[in-house]
Amino acid sequence: MKELPAKTYEFKDVEERLYRKWMEDGCFTPTIDPEKEPFVIVIPPPNITGQLHMGHALDNIPQDIMIRTKRMQGVPTLWVPGTDHASIATEVKIIEQMAQEGLTKQDIGREGFLERAWNWKEQYGGRIVTQLKKMGCSCDWTRERFTMDEGCSRAVREVFVQLYNKGLIYRGNRIINWCPNCRTALSDTEVEYEDQKSSLWHIRYSTPDGKDSIVVATTRPETMLGDTAVAVNPEDERYAHLIGKTVVLPLMNREIPVVADEYVEKEFGTGAVKITPAHDPNDFEVGQRHELETICVMDDTGIINENGGVYCGLERFEARKKIVEDLQALGALVKIEAYDHNVGACYRCGTTVEPMISEQWFVSMKPLAKPAIEAVREGRIKFVPDRFNKIYFNWMENVRDWCISRQLWWGHSIPAWYCRDCGEVIVATEDPTVCPKCGSAHLDQDEDVLDTWFSSGLWPFSTLGWPDQTEDLKYFYPTSTLVTGYEIIFFWVARMIVFGLEIMGEVPFKTVMIHGIVRDEQGRKMSKSLGNGIDPLVVIDEYGTDALRFSLIQNNSIENDSRFYMSRVEAARNFANKIWNAARFVLMNVGEYQPKGIDPAALGCEDKWILTKLGDTAEKVTAAIERMELGLAAQMVYDFLWSDYCDWYIEMCKPRLNSETDKSSTLEVLLYVLDQTLRLLHPFMPFITEEIFQSLPNTEGSIMLAAWPEKREELCFCEQAAQTQDLMELVRAVRNVRRECNVPTGRRAPLYVLPAENREASFRENHVWFERLSYASELNYLADAAQAPSGAATAAGPNGTAYIPLGDLIDLDKERARLDKEADKLKKEIARSEGKLNNAGFVDKAPQAVVEQERQTLAHNKEMLERVQALRKTLGE
Repeated sequence: MKELPAKTYEFKDVEERLYRKWMEDGCFTPTIDPEKEPFVIVIPPPNITGQLHMGHALDNIPQDIMIRTKRMQGVPTLWVPGTDHASIATEVKIIEQMAQEGLTKQDIGREGFLERAWNWKEQYGGRIVTQLKKMGCSCDWTRERFTMDEGCSRAVREVFVQLYNKGLIYRGNRIINWCPNCRTALSDTEVEYEDQKSSLWHIRYSTPDGKDSIVVATTRPETMLGDTAVAVNPEDERYAHLIGKTVVLPLMNREIPVVADEYVEKEFGTGAVKITPAHDPNDFEVGQRHELETICVMDDTGIINENGGVYCGLERFEARKKIVEDLQALGALVKIEAYDHNVGACYRCGTTVEPMISEQWFVSMKPLAKPAIEAVREGRIKFVPDRFNKIYFNWMENVRDWCISRQLWWGHSIPAWYCRDCGEVIVATEDPTVCPKCGSAHLDQDEDVLDTWFSSGLWPFSTLGWPDQTEDLKYFYPTSTLVTGYEIIFFWVARMIVFGLEIMGEVPFKTVMIHGIVRDEQGRKMSKSLGNGIDPLVVIDEYGTDALRFSLIQNNSIENDSRFYMSRVEAARNFANKIWNAARFVLMNVGEYQPKGIDPAALGCEDKWILTKLGDTAEKVTAAIERMELGLAAQMVYDFLWSDYCDWYIEMCKPRLNSETDKSSTLEVLLYVLDQTLRLLHPFMPFITEEIFQSLPNTEGSIMLAAWPEKREELCFCEQAAQTQDLMELVRAVRNVRRECNVPTGRRAPLYVLPAENREASFRENHVWFERLSYASELNYLADAAQAPSGAATAAGPNGTAYIPLGDLIDLDKERARLDKEADKLKKEIARSEGKLNNAGFVDKAPQAVVEQERQTLAHNKEMLERVQALRKTLGE
């Protein structure tokens, strides 16, 4: 046993030392036990460009809580760590770094760029891993993975080839989302939409003879340069005479057909729409049905190309202005309306995305989505909370084919090669040397890389060794729980489910726990632009890891967004100091005593109460963690430690610690309850609990490998605990009366108690601590109420009534005057509120919230007046 010398918990002396010890002792590495079902979590891999922020903290703390709990329950527990190569994010960072040197990608070439990318990964990739360790994350670092390590890269190639051979991956010309800044395709989930104020331009398309016309409306007039038709609904009589004829495309003087298609809504706008198959996904589908020409009018930087005629060379938004001016001059611009609509932007750089036809690689999602939907409907995968089922189903049931190719250099190269001589496409897991069709050695690999989320989607099984049938894969797959934010249900969760079912034939995890985001005190999302972000490492440096962890979890519903308050971190730090000082008190009294175990025959009522409370708390905390109500579990441990153990039980025990006959049995319970409660708290506050645990007598090894507390029926004494609880209620009632009457805490006077029927024995058995905690100088028992001293205040409890002679404690005349003044003040406030609420003008015209607040104020003041008048009556005249 070692001492806890400091009066406050010095976390800076503890955290790094303990984490290093855990690592050295292999505490995070599980042993495969075929007789036991494991508990497995794969970490959502943070980007190698990343730096720890509050989102990572909220993401990883719940995972660590569940992992530490299961480990203590004797379950083989694996938390797989790793990082993501993050194609776009990393490439952007490296390009920014090169720009400072006056270099571009083209200056150094692909090989030179990739060399820089790997150097970046070596230099910065470990930064966030170090920070996760700082958070106390108990990952098995011996199994750390990287989405572009050799094993994960093999898995990516294998999956690509398998899906290609099944016809589920194909290459084709389709409308995709294009970022002109990042110069790459984006999947639908990588586009973020926001409402923007814009315009709706109404343009007249006339027939060649000028005798008739159709008016269409567009939010993107620059795309009209690529129009190849105007579409109307086949049931729309207004345009029936024009179907099959042509109109002239203004500015371009090109005749285009008028086609009939049910896609067009008769009631929307003019009932006619321009069709630009190369720049709109819906128009592309119309173009396919009517075999329309596809004319792309922009290059990959958003500049109008040679198909744009005189507008060639203009940036897309500059072209828009010029086209509108020219339409106006031509007399073809009918009107301009103000218009609010959703505009898509690149999730990485914020540039407005351009829908554009392009030859890309796609995953055919419909056949893959069906079993993924069934897995959730059948309950094989459970979302917590289950309201996210609806979001998942909505996306999966309307899923489009996934564009997986990216025009980047950093990432998994697409395993496809093209024969220069015969045009054969070769898709293979190993690099081919000759064309299997013509024997030519002139092969060129596809220059694109895969979407980052393709490799991330394989994470639950690629990290365990697939495609090899490793012992880890056989034992730890499928994993148990996934913890992630709601914003990547589509990016990541859905794709893991799809790949797990298709490749492994099993769901990748059984439960998906969805958490919210951390907002600032005002409820705003933390962002660089608002300057309201809080660096968790700065918080840790000032308050310690345990305080930050506990403040983010305690009493929070993890699935909802939460507000970050520094005051809560301070409160958690104070909680740590409370635990520390309680442990110091216990250990100072233990001295050289060696615990032998609890003897039920030697237990006092207060011992039986705390042991019963401990059993109930252990049972409820375990159940809450199983339900993933981690905030509730943390609050229950907090309440037990702070209130039951520190504020009540330790105070009850102090007189007995000075008794030769009672000291040893008291120490046994004090130590046992402290030990068990530290174990309950460990998943939430790992460092302080380990440091105290190592100081307790008769403990071996790390607390994280100690057995999880369970309710022990032989240490549950419900009847005696209930009687003790009743006595505590009476103590609280006495304290409340003293507080309301402004009795100084340290001032004592005799207390007179009238026990309820058959309850006097309970009072006498607990006489010592009841007297002490009621601030009584002595305790006197009454046979009936007539024996109570006159002028005494009363405090009632379930097991009796206490009489407090206030004349011995305060200046009664001053207290009567104070209460009279307080009553007058409350009466005036009540009259004011009643006047406002009886005023129809106020009730009808004031905001409902203001009126409701006034009603609540009135009710509160009436209740306070009743209490003040009751106290005043007690004091007499």
